[in-house]
Amino acid sequence: MIEARTKPMSWSRVRVETICKSRFAEPRTSVYPLVKRAIDAVCSAVLLALLSPLLAFIALAIRLDSPGAAMFRQTRVGRWGREFTMVKFRSMFVDADEEVHRKFAVEYINGSGCQAGSGQAVFKPNGDRRVTRVGKWLRRTSLDELPQLINVLRGEMSLVGPRPAVPYEVDQYAAWHLQRLAVPPGLTGLAQISGRSGLTFEKIVWLDLQYIESRSTATDLLILLRTIPVVLKAKCVA
Repeated sequence: MIEARTKPMSWSRVRVETICKSRFAEPRTSVYPLVKRAIDAVCSAVLLALLSPLLAFIALAIRLDSPGAAMFRQTRVGRWGREFTMVKFRSMFVDADEEVHRKFAVEYINGSGCQAGSGQAVFKPNGDRRVTRVGKWLRRTSLDELPQLINVLRGEMSLVGPRPAVPYEVDQYAAWHLQRLAVPPGLTGLAQISGRSGLTFEKIVWLDLQYIESRSTATDLLILLRTIPVVLKAKCVA
């Protein structure tokens, strides 16, 4: 059962691991983690090889559109609070002010984020001038996320799981929010196929915890299949 919303708290890897394992301890006899890792490793390696021409084309388009490297690297928080460097295609200008997103994230996590036309909270600010022309297209099609297959291959992420948070976002988490760090973060997840761009942060965490409680190979495959039409319809899964 989800706890009532509490004020933001400081976090540490030890505290996160304690909170997560107290609720989501993996059965020692479970083969699911091994199967999941095997699927992640094989699929990410194959996809990186097959998509290499597309990846090269996107990288070239980014370089021609605006000055700077094609790849963007950022520290994210993974399983049990372990930090790692996530890679993705750069969709913003190199001198983009991080404080814009930091301010938005704090408001969003605490329930006062920007509003879409329907009155629903949205995960990213509308009309962000920091985004490049190519970046808008990449975000709309979710192609900016493809380099994260490298993180999946390394074992830092999974194909399916909660989306990885930035450390300053985790700084705003209530205790029960930290439970979403019980599994490796993913490229897509239950929240991403459930209309994330129109979900409140509380709803996203609730869906993440629902996934963690019921995760299985069949569930992962179903989420991956349901992600395909979401991407084809150019919905935000980032």
